[in-house]
Amino acid sequence: MSKHELEVIGQDAACCPGLSVAPLDEDQASELAKVFKALGDPVRLRLMSMIASRGEGGEVCVCELTPAFDLSQPTISHHLKLLRQAGLIDCERRGTWVYYWVLPGVLDRLAAFLTTTQPAEVTA
Repeated sequence: MSKHELEVIGQDAACCPGLSVAPLDEDQASELAKVFKALGDPVRLRLMSMIASRGEGGEVCVCELTPAFDLSQPTISHHLKLLRQAGLIDCERRGTWVYYWVLPGVLDRLAAFLTTTQPAEVTA
């Protein structure tokens, strides 16, 4: 693996228990940090939002993403590449265009990690 590639987060929920369940070990923290680093840029966060807003199984053409930004096409492609390397999205080239979609379960796993369980309410 080159030093510019990020490892994809594990596909099972055991990868990263929620914050309120158990402390992260070093490997889990390292993997999650890569994802949060990818999402830590406003452009990448907007791109992720635009792609995810298409819903489960939805996809968006890069030709629809680029005009939303005052950035060059190579810069947008670079940001998309970083999201892909973080294991958040995937893509497929069709002719001259590239289509992007959120990888199944990625947002659910991040949400589960960030969600704290509420203690059961005691009723009298």
